[in-house]
Parts: sequence; C-alpha cells; structure tokens
Amino acid sequence: MLPTIVLVGRPNVGKSTLFNRLTKSRDALVADLPGLTRDRHYGRGLGASIPFLVVDTGGFEPLAESGILKEMARQTLLAIDEADVIIFVVDGRQGLTPQDKVIADKLRRSQRKILIAVNKTEGMQKAIVSADFHELALGEPLSISSAHGEGVRDIVDLALEDFMTDEPKERVADDGRVPKVAIVGRPNVGKSTLVNSLLGHERVIAFDEPGTTRDSIYIDLERDGKNYVIIDTAGVRKRGRVFEAIEKFSVIKTIQAIEECNVAVLVVDAQEGITEQDAHVAAYILDTGRALVVAINKWDGLKDEERDWIKREIDRKLQFLDFAEFHYISALKKKGLTELFRSVDIAFKAAFAKLATPQITRVLEDAIQQHQPPISKGVRPKMRYAHQGGSNPPIIVIHGSHLDGVKDAYTRFLQKTFRKAFQLSGTPLRVQYKQGENPFAEPDKRKSGEGIVSMRRRKTAHRAELKAKKDEDNKSR
Repeated sequence: MLPTIVLVGRPNVGKSTLFNRLTKSRDALVADLPGLTRDRHYGRGLGASIPFLVVDTGGFEPLAESGILKEMARQTLLAIDEADVIIFVVDGRQGLTPQDKVIADKLRRSQRKILIAVNKTEGMQKAIVSADFHELALGEPLSISSAHGEGVRDIVDLALEDFMTDEPKERVADDGRVPKVAIVGRPNVGKSTLVNSLLGHERVIAFDEPGTTRDSIYIDLERDGKNYVIIDTAGVRKRGRVFEAIEKFSVIKTIQAIEECNVAVLVVDAQEGITEQDAHVAAYILDTGRALVVAINKWDGLKDEERDWIKREIDRKLQFLDFAEFHYISALKKKGLTELFRSVDIAFKAAFAKLATPQITRVLEDAIQQHQPPISKGVRPKMRYAHQGGSNPPIIVIHGSHLDGVKDAYTRFLQKTFRKAFQLSGTPLRVQYKQGENPFAEPDKRKSGEGIVSMRRRKTAHRAELKAKKDEDNKSR
C-alpha cells in the first residue's frame, strides 16, 4: 500500500497550499480565511522518489467543545489514525502559539512519525524563524514555503525515507501471474452483490444499506480457467456526506485499492443514473492510469425509455472514458458477467502490451501524413521517431524538436491513433514528448538557443588565436 502523509495544523497556516503543491493540483480551496477547509481531502502525491497519498485536514482546534469546530477536530483525529507520517504545519511569521502546543501534545500521543514544517518563511532567516518551535520537542523544525515550493521536496523526502528501504513492488505484468481487479463505485450500487455472483456464494456481506463494506477485501477467484484477485472495496461517497468514523476510514482504503489493482471495474447504479461522484471516481482511476471497465448495474429493472436516457447520460458525463468498455449487467441475476470479464481480460492485456519501436514510429509517420501538428509560435513541431516508455498504462515517448508547442488537441489525436492502431481497448494511453538538444550547446543554454551563439563565438575566437600563433611562428622563423 502507498504511504500516507497527513497535514495537520491550526487554521490558516497553509495546509491546503501545501496539499496543492504536493499533488500538483488546485483541488483544495485556498484563501486567506481561517477554517476554509472543513473536511478531509485526499490526493495522490507527485514529484517524490516514490508515490504516496496525502491528506489535507481542516484547522485543528482540539479544545473545541461544540459546533463545526468540534466536528472538524474529530475528522482531523481520524486522519491522524490513518497516517503513516504526520506533517505538523505551523506559521513561521506568527511564531509559536499556545494552540500549537496543544496540537503538539495531541500528536505526540499518536505515536506516529511527526515532522514540523515551519511555513511562510520565504525571505526570512530560516534558523531564527524556526528556533521557537524547538520548544515543541517533536524534532528539528524544517523551514518551508508551501506557496513558493522552498524546502517542500526536502521535507517530503524525510517523510518517506523509511519507505525507501523497501524493495519497490513490481506491477503485475501479463506473464501468467494473477491480475488484480478492484470493484469500485459509490455505496449501495451492487459491488458486493457482483462479487458474490462471481464467486457463486455469499463471501462478502451484501445488504440494502449504504456503507455495509468497511474495508477492502482481497478474494481469490477462478473463472473460466483463469485466476484473478478480486478487491471488493467500500463505497466512495461525496466527501461532504461522509461523517461516520469507520466509513471515513474506508475512503483511503478504496483509493489504495485503485492504486494496487491492474484493472478497475467501476460499478454504476442504472436506477440512480450517472452522478457527479461516479465521474469523480472515474477521473481518479484515469489519473492513476489503471485499465478500466464500466459496469452499469441493475439494468434489468429499467424500462426502454429509461435505458435510452441512461445511455445519453453516459455519453454526456463519461465521454472522457472513450477508451473503456461499457457493460449493462444485473449482478443480482448474474446477467452480463461473462462479457464483463472478457473485457477485463482484454483491458489487462492492453495495459501491459509490448509495442515494437519500428511499428510505433510507422504509426506516428502515418498520423503526421494524415494530420500534421499545428504551427505554434511560427514553428511547426517536428516528430522524428517514437518508442514505448512504460506500461500500465502504455506510454509512448516521441522524440523531435519544438515539441513544447504541441497542442493538447493534437496529443489527444495521437492517443486515439495509437490506441486504434494497436487495438488497446480498456486502458488509457499516455503520450510524452522528449525535446532534442543541441550537443554543441552549453548545458544551461541548450533550450534557449544561446548555446549555439556562444559556441560560434568560441570557434571564431579559437580560429583567431590559432592564426595569431601561426603568424607569430612565421615571424620568428
């Protein structure tokens, strides 16, 4: 499982800004107002040596006795229980406060690894700013600026150093080993019923009440002579509706299950329609690069006009899942499950497909002949060749020049072209660009073109020096 870093601190110390910095997103609202974040916010950390999960919490006021502040404090305590590492964020400009001491006492009892991040220290003397926070007795305070990124990478590396020693897990490849299939979706859409139908017996609790499944359950399954590991997960509700402690804990387990799996089966309730939360879960699966199959459950209970409406809703709200197969099933009556798992097998195979470099380059050349990349800033990007850069999801690396000017629309065109050419159904595909560099340019000036100019000047000066030396030798003779 991915390590989990939880951000804790009193209101308005910059936790959400740090969260956005770590996830390279703007998912958490940021404003100069205390108490803006009230519920927990989960995200996938980027930019570190290993992947990790990060949790943003509301302003922690442990002594609150009632109202929203008490609820926010309770949610923060739950987040602390989930944490592998806690980053205690304090305000370097305000200095140490009595509330910081109360929070430090609470964190000390958690027996988790704790790092003190002294935030908002840009332009200040780090040693002087952090000196007051030694009084908390939680280790060496580290000065950072979440707004400018100063010191952020260092504190993340310290937070994850205990996990660096572990041997990195290899993602399961299509070499005969068992694929992991996560069954995900909102509560009460029929995930556990689907698992029981696949197994042929009541292996997990299925009950007509949201939130019955509390944890992710790993189950071995043999179907049609093939082995799988099925991960039955707790439902992911909209964050504002998750208040119960044990259900709140289930959210991070579901996220971790998505990270662990090879293929995710997103289960949607046809009787409720496609909700905003369905789209959010689908987007998270897409962001992680996992192969995906969508199961529209409870299809048997709909009339013809309702089915037509659901299909229009899918086209409108889930159009970004054009690579995935959609199946209309009834988990309770075991209808459509054979076709569903056929798509799971296809998606798993596509996610780990091995693509030959000559074939990839040939497809790229055909795509360019069909539709050249648009001119950007007076220059047309030139794509010379391509090769595979990874799998799960498949990554195509394109080499050339002026590739920083390639438009997003053209990248999507290439993605669809590669996916169609190699019949990669059920998996997202990513295209990356690698800019060609001038080997004669200075390392820090290659991209700007200044290196070419300076190289010419050095050559001219060298020729003049040689000529002068030759003339001097001729005179001496």
